[in-house]
Amino acid sequence: MRQEFIQSYQELTVYQIAYEEAMQLYWLLPQISVEEGDRLGQKLVEASRLVCANLAEAWGQRRCYEAFVAKLNEAETKATVVQTWLAFAVECGYLRADEGMAHSDRYGSIFAGIGELIENAEAWVMGVAG
Repeated sequence: MRQEFIQSYQELTVYQIAYEEAMQLYWLLPQISVEEGDRLGQKLVEASRLVCANLAEAWGQRRCYEAFVAKLNEAETKATVVQTWLAFAVECGYLRADEGMAHSDRYGSIFAGIGELIENAEAWVMGVAG
């Protein structure tokens, strides 16, 4: 895939997966919220949305290599935060282990996808020869 054909961050596969996963976690919120008083569910959904938001912000920062990579690093960090909240949700009995593992694995894939963007950042930054 050649990067110049991508016109919007919404076209990035990693963004699409992260967005879909954030929505899946949102739909899990009611079952977690009843028991936890909303705290765990809110943290989980917030972190999942921040993965998407940071990917969008990174896209907007493509004129500056350092800013682009910094936002991608934030997105990676939030992906690991989601995995941590998922582990708590499983440990506290709000998610089945297989359900938590499936979501955590998807966030592992998201983390890897963001890592690929970072590794190839020069190709994505506008005005940088790659």
